[in-house]
Amino acid sequence: MKGKKNSRGNDPREYYDDRQRYYDGRQNYQSDPRGQRGGPQGQGGPQGYYDPQGQGGPQGYYDPQGQGGPQGYYDPRRQYGGPQGYYDPRGPYGDPRNERRKKKKKHRKLKFILEIILLIILGVGLFVFAQLGRIDRVGLKDILINTGIGSSGYRNIALFGVDSREGQLESGTNSDTIMIASINKRTGDVKLVSVYRDTYLDNTNGEYRKATECFAGGGAERAVNMLNKNLDLDIKDFMTVDFNGIIEAVDLLGGIELDITEEERQWLNGYLVETSQVTGVPYTEIEYAGTQQVTGIQAMAYCRIRYTEGWDFKRTERQRIVLEKLFEKAKAKGVTGLIPMVTTMMDYVSTSMGNTELLALAAQIGRYRIEETTGFPFNQTAANIAAGDCVVPVNLAANVSQLHAYLFGDEGYTPSQTVQEISNKIIADTGIQ
Repeated sequence: MKGKKNSRGNDPREYYDDRQRYYDGRQNYQSDPRGQRGGPQGQGGPQGYYDPQGQGGPQGYYDPQGQGGPQGYYDPRRQYGGPQGYYDPRGPYGDPRNERRKKKKKHRKLKFILEIILLIILGVGLFVFAQLGRIDRVGLKDILINTGIGSSGYRNIALFGVDSREGQLESGTNSDTIMIASINKRTGDVKLVSVYRDTYLDNTNGEYRKATECFAGGGAERAVNMLNKNLDLDIKDFMTVDFNGIIEAVDLLGGIELDITEEERQWLNGYLVETSQVTGVPYTEIEYAGTQQVTGIQAMAYCRIRYTEGWDFKRTERQRIVLEKLFEKAKAKGVTGLIPMVTTMMDYVSTSMGNTELLALAAQIGRYRIEETTGFPFNQTAANIAAGDCVVPVNLAANVSQLHAYLFGDEGYTPSQTVQEISNKIIADTGIQ
């Protein structure tokens, strides 16, 4: 409150405030009963500005809590203001405008980082799309599916492995590997079934011959239709891989671990010579039996062994083992870690699937798990018949019922009329039932 002229002195510069604090012209402060100091015009502080609690900031500006910021500006929390002493209602760092500026800078930095990440993802995506564009695409136009067939909740894909000496991925060469990959869409569990290449089946054109010959005579479409017609499946997509691609994939993943018997070791080293001559890939012989890390060409030679006990049945088992090992190694790499392998393998792959489908499958690799593998027919016998040395299903219809129980949990499955007719025809041709 503004002071009045001091009635206790004649000096016109003597003023007092309502609490009897007064200042005289001799620059001497006099204390009131509370020990506070007055100033000219009844105001407190070194520069004479009023502070009812007795002390302003360094420049004497009003602070009802007794302490201003470095430049004396008001802070009701007794905190210093910002660098210039401006009031900060949120705490020790002043000017809310400065705070807003800091937040804006943080937001700009965060936005910049997100833009960089987005550009990297986009760049990787474009790169992968460009690589996928190198794949040989084969459209399946006339897919044959038996009446009433459908495996809801599962996606079935045909996998063919060809030993192509001249890069023939579409037809003209037998499919040494015929597999069905059945993916449980809900759980991500994968089951692999090898169909023995010499299995005596309906080749979809009125002939009954070895299953492997379908690919050579009619490409992937005819091979897919052979599987659908004889096994009551609804396969709509396929992937064919040249064995050279397997060699590249294993090497790019740093090799895989295999348990090799002494009998397998001897045959494997023999196959290494021919495989190296065909592919031009150098090799090192396997020196001892047991569990060990193998290279791509060694893994390929292992897949080709067919003259040990178990014959072709054992060979398909080896192929599933290598595929399973590859899958686990690839899964550990993650999607981005697989880019070098994708880049290299594109020249060895043919498929009916588009880029979007392939990327969707790759994105889910982390949740996929190969649960089981087996061979088909479950019940079979070898026989030398008109079509040559064949694997003959012992009652195809019963084998198909067992297959659906294995893949889809469909116990007591009744095969279609088409499968029943094929089964009867095989019995009539071979006398095996």
